[in-house]
Amino acid sequence: MAGATSSSSVSLILILVASSSPRRSRGRVGIALRSYGYSGAELRLHWARRGSSRDGPAVVRAAAVPAGGEGEDAAAVGKSSSSKAVAVQGSESKTQAVYSTSPPKTATSAPKQNQSAAKQNGTVGSSSASKSPAPAVSESKAEPSAPVTKTETDASAKVEELKPSVDDAKPVESIGIPEPVDAKVDAAAATDAAASAADDTEDKEHGPLAGPNVMNVVVVASECAPFCKTGGLGDVVGALPKALARRGHRVMVVIPRYGEYAEARDLGVRRRYRVAGQDSEVTYFHSYIDGVDFVFIEAPPFRHRHNDIYGGERSDVLKRIILFCKAAVEVPWYAPCGGTVYGDGNLVFIANDWHTALLPVYLKAYYRDNGLMQYARSVLVIHNIAHQGRGPVDDFVNFDLPEHYIDHFKLYDNIGGEHCNVFAAGLKMADQVVTVSNGYLWELRTSEGGWGLHDIINQNDWKLQGIVNGIDMSEWNPAVDVHLHSDEYTNYTFETLDTGKRQCKAALQRQLGLQVRDDVPLIGFIGRLDHQKGVDIIADAIHWIAGQDVQLVMLGTGRPDLEDMLRRCEAEHSDKVRAWVGFSVPLAHRITAGADVLLMPSRFEPCGLNQLYAMAYGTVPVVHAVGGLRDTVAPFDPFNDTGLGWTFDRAEANRMIDALSHCLNTFRNYKESWRGLEARGMAQDLSWDHAAVLYEDVLVKAKYQW
Repeated sequence: MAGATSSSSVSLILILVASSSPRRSRGRVGIALRSYGYSGAELRLHWARRGSSRDGPAVVRAAAVPAGGEGEDAAAVGKSSSSKAVAVQGSESKTQAVYSTSPPKTATSAPKQNQSAAKQNGTVGSSSASKSPAPAVSESKAEPSAPVTKTETDASAKVEELKPSVDDAKPVESIGIPEPVDAKVDAAAATDAAASAADDTEDKEHGPLAGPNVMNVVVVASECAPFCKTGGLGDVVGALPKALARRGHRVMVVIPRYGEYAEARDLGVRRRYRVAGQDSEVTYFHSYIDGVDFVFIEAPPFRHRHNDIYGGERSDVLKRIILFCKAAVEVPWYAPCGGTVYGDGNLVFIANDWHTALLPVYLKAYYRDNGLMQYARSVLVIHNIAHQGRGPVDDFVNFDLPEHYIDHFKLYDNIGGEHCNVFAAGLKMADQVVTVSNGYLWELRTSEGGWGLHDIINQNDWKLQGIVNGIDMSEWNPAVDVHLHSDEYTNYTFETLDTGKRQCKAALQRQLGLQVRDDVPLIGFIGRLDHQKGVDIIADAIHWIAGQDVQLVMLGTGRPDLEDMLRRCEAEHSDKVRAWVGFSVPLAHRITAGADVLLMPSRFEPCGLNQLYAMAYGTVPVVHAVGGLRDTVAPFDPFNDTGLGWTFDRAEANRMIDALSHCLNTFRNYKESWRGLEARGMAQDLSWDHAAVLYEDVLVKAKYQW
């Protein structure tokens, strides 16, 4: 009977969380409260505990992973009447609750590796898990009672703490923590007051936006801004986890420690892994920033590579990614963030590009195939499928995987013949796959855009989804941009767009030595100097551009021949063209703010961020209609006064010239239409908060996928 009552309490709390319209459900909430014997209470769900100190009292405690220790049990299993919940090692009051909406028997325990599994993983030393006793439970002070108790109606109506039924040997955390609410009313009125208080609290303190789908999320990548960044991947990994954390998830980012990061502290945990017959010791460093745990994996192969994170011989690069993925898949068990490890309960890994594509493979081969981490899931994000980790079939022996897994890596195409492909294996093993735009997803299904992986993409189409990246509004926002605070630049909003953008444009012209003219269109280009970004297409059209009454500013670094080409363009047209060879973060922000037009002739662009930055700053994009550029830049329609910029359908100079000429004509002769383009661009919600909702849907799909 006690178990049945406990289960009912769980149902009641989930109803409250799932309510999409609190005020409309007030009557139902009141009835539900009365049916459970409440005379007046404010019900606070588990998510309210996120506000507690990271060092607060633990509800479920277990022996912490000792410094330098390897292979200890990481959790004990708790059980309720409706599902099995997790008592994670060192789990404290801030740890996310495991919601039992589905699936049944969500049991989680430390990965007790047997010797064969440990050898498969390449874990060296005492990596076999030793059994540890069930953790002790620290309960808050409360009298033993049924899940719902009757209250005394006096000057202060009080509801005692809920305490679910538990097995003698396997305790779990309490489901809800009620708090007293003052009410000088009778029992029926107190119940309605409790419902109203719950509604008002929900309106004022929006609890986890994820509702019952709060999860433990581990984002694994080879780079992350601001610590190490070579392109858009670093921006994504630096911003998406913070957006997921704002929605109530517990989020960790795992990256290599390429250099000395002042924010990171040594967790005192040492692990050893074998890669290609050699042992490497791994150390975990930790930092907590903006609600996200950042874990840095330090090992000799990663040291002193801050300025060349993808460089080196191909075999060395392969060894680095093998070591990184082996260590990253075990981070949830051995890195005590805020005093407690994540464990594998309600856990989803988000791997990014081929550098981490081995993680879904290791998760399945080392753990799930051996009955461990059965409820952990993996999502693989494709940022650029052109880079796949291709090599000879003999590379497979370095992965330390069962022999039959070679079939997941083998791939044949007309260019490379039979070869070993890391990205191919990751795509097959991941529970869900995300591309960074719907347009790019469409291209990946074609032989031209799939780069040899289109067959695998089409075979796994059921688990693919396109999600456009967002932008970090704390960094890329003209109202607060720190790079616009000096040198006569200024911050601006939509209301001050006319004066603010004009001032930034004049400041940019002065900084670069161009004639200060507000009436001349200022065109900007920001990007890597390589074949993909199409800067050579601009060079092919430079004589036409220079023949117009315009100014052109280009910023980038990359191939030496393209860098020389930029210098020649400036030398030949020094009155109109400026080429900044190299990369400057402040100048990138200032070009985005001061330019009237942003030019992006990319041959392919999975998502693209510069066009999003431009629109947020009221700068009009002219782009090649490919991948994410096609998704995010709607063509201008002068008849209906819609659209965000101009597009051209082929990566050719004459097509770009045609689109650019229409753009310049609108700038000069149709000021009202131009103002509309700026306004529509700035009015969009381009933040990561929007994209995080879509990512959350993917995480939920992965969670309930069997």
